[in-house]
Amino acid sequence: MIDTLQRLSIDYHFQEEIEALLQKQYMESTISDGYPEFDLYEVSTRFRLLRQEGYNVPADVFNNFKNKEGRFKSELGTDIKGLMALYEASHLSIKGEDILDQAADYSCLLLDGWMMNLDQRQARLVDSTLRYPYPKNLARFTARSFVSDYKGINGWVDGLQELATMDFKMVQSTNQREILQFSEWWKDMGLANDLKFARNQPLKWYMWPMAALTNPRFSQQRVELTKPISLIYIIDDIFDVYGTLEELTLFTEAVNRWDLAAVENLPYYMKSCFNALYDTTNEIAYKIFKAHGWNPIDSLQKTWASLCNAFLVEAKWFASGQLPNSEEYLKTAVVSSGVHVVLVHMFFLLGHGITRKTVDLVNDNPGIITSTATILRLWEDLGSAKDEDQDGHDGSYVDCYMTDHKGSSVNRAREEVNRMISDAWKCLNQECLSPNSFSACFTKSSLNLARMVPLMYSYDDNHKLPILQEHMKSMLYDDVSL
Repeated sequence: MIDTLQRLSIDYHFQEEIEALLQKQYMESTISDGYPEFDLYEVSTRFRLLRQEGYNVPADVFNNFKNKEGRFKSELGTDIKGLMALYEASHLSIKGEDILDQAADYSCLLLDGWMMNLDQRQARLVDSTLRYPYPKNLARFTARSFVSDYKGINGWVDGLQELATMDFKMVQSTNQREILQFSEWWKDMGLANDLKFARNQPLKWYMWPMAALTNPRFSQQRVELTKPISLIYIIDDIFDVYGTLEELTLFTEAVNRWDLAAVENLPYYMKSCFNALYDTTNEIAYKIFKAHGWNPIDSLQKTWASLCNAFLVEAKWFASGQLPNSEEYLKTAVVSSGVHVVLVHMFFLLGHGITRKTVDLVNDNPGIITSTATILRLWEDLGSAKDEDQDGHDGSYVDCYMTDHKGSSVNRAREEVNRMISDAWKCLNQECLSPNSFSACFTKSSLNLARMVPLMYSYDDNHKLPILQEHMKSMLYDDVSL
């Protein structure tokens, strides 16, 4: 029931009941012996649901499914449903959990082998699970296919379909209103006219907060968060596409000083951008202060300074034609991803658990931020998709790796990047386990940001349209009945 509610993306209506039931299940799990009476599907699903909520349940619950040689039992190979659940559970692993790494390899190999022998519906389910495992996917983007695939099989799905359809339409209406609200703000800013060379993608920018903050009650937070996201893209284009090194240095100094007078010697387009950045950040800080009693301007300004400092370091690298080593590149690229700017703004906009301790922590790039940033940067650097409206060159970990490892192929470099993305996910999974210093809402929103990354940087099977484009149309404009 909980799994169905989550896959339909209507679990937020029943959050208290879900939390109470999972708490009860967790307490029972601490005194059980790995649920020996349950099958692979039940154990895997229970493990995943509890880990998703931050419960640090041990992975050794899967030892019951291994033989004396330490391998998963051969008789599990025909349990398609159980293997799918095991594969999804394995994506909640943390570093050092070898059993979950084995589970991922074992279930993936068997499921892939079954694909040619399944009927069309089963094959589609297996393919979807392998490509988009639930812990690393956005349920709201896949709810429609879930209903289609399970209709008539699970009575809970049929019973909840009407509620899910009503909810989808309500959320869609809210999202449409938010897009109009942000678009009006963006138009009034005038940056699209002042910076003709920069990207003008308000819908794409809005998709990040829409994916991260899924609860409809965070409407204003989504609109406000889209504003700094738009400015990250604009400033990125100034550094990558248009500005001279001298201008970029002066612009970075102005952001570090946070002083309107510091832009006097800059060209008009940079003045316009800095004024927009300065005014927007101060307005957001004032709204946060009014709502939550904490003025975050120092924290917000520092994030912008660190972002521009990282952009400038990269600009100097590429102006000189000398790439750094891969470790030095990634250290800067994680900051230049802009994730820290986004999550610090989101932390204050949500207003949950703001104390001197948590503010100091969020200012200091905690693991939940750096892991998410690493996932985004490395996914982008895989080069599977290129932004259709931006021609700047801002480097790649793949290039740096191949320079560090003479004779290494592109495929070898990409394998290394995929391994690093997997490790970053393990770190992020660890950061989301209880107890941690942040609210459950901020933690889940950070996770959603990481889940959004593959959609933002992957193309369809024909390598023409971004996967995200299909979801944009579906989520915002289709007349949908789930």
